[in-house]
Amino acid sequence: MTTSATERPAPRGFVAVETWVFDLDNTLYPHDLNLWQQIDDRIREFVANFLSVTKEDAFRLQKDYYKRYGTTMRGLMAEHGMKPDDFLEFVHEIDHSPLLPNAELGDAIEKLPGRKLILTNGTRKHAEAVMKRLEIDRHFEDVFDIAAADLDPKPLPQVYDRFLKKHGVDPRKAAMFEDLARNLSVPHTLGMTTVLVVPPATREVFREGWELEGREAAHVDHVTDDLTGFLRTNCCQ
Repeated sequence: MTTSATERPAPRGFVAVETWVFDLDNTLYPHDLNLWQQIDDRIREFVANFLSVTKEDAFRLQKDYYKRYGTTMRGLMAEHGMKPDDFLEFVHEIDHSPLLPNAELGDAIEKLPGRKLILTNGTRKHAEAVMKRLEIDRHFEDVFDIAAADLDPKPLPQVYDRFLKKHGVDPRKAAMFEDLARNLSVPHTLGMTTVLVVPPATREVFREGWELEGREAAHVDHVTDDLTGFLRTNCCQ
């Protein structure tokens, strides 16, 4: 039996929030810039070379591992004994030039009351490059990346536990912004206010069908296709 909209609990708000947690890719910048597509293509190239398979087989394995393990890297480690350092270095060597300074987003983040942190399945190096291009790096206290998570990816519960412990975050006084609904399930269970950042409906982006699922899930408190506008309207009080 499905839960109707009238039976959904009231979404959590932001009055008590003192720590603001943001995913990086496709959350702090628009999906249609296709920055992630560059990473996606390099992951496929790495898989093809590492396993000596065709690009078609690499694509199939890449998506299978991503869905089952949270990241393609984790699947390669689990099923093929791959060591992660070369993978992480290779796949994040991309052209960040499509990213332009976003003063409006920076202003909205600056006005959020409390700490701001990045929680990403990518690397610190990539996160810092993205934030520098957007000119929002000065607003964030720290980046919790895949290395800090002991190479475990979101949405595994231990990732969030390690993040909360390292930064002394009370999840009942925190908000999480993500572009994948499945990565918000554990944060919501822990007590965080959750916000799903989706592509604007008028733009076409390449996403797997399962990645777009969950917008109506009970663990998603809010959905927005305009992060800057949402922060200004709902959080910068």
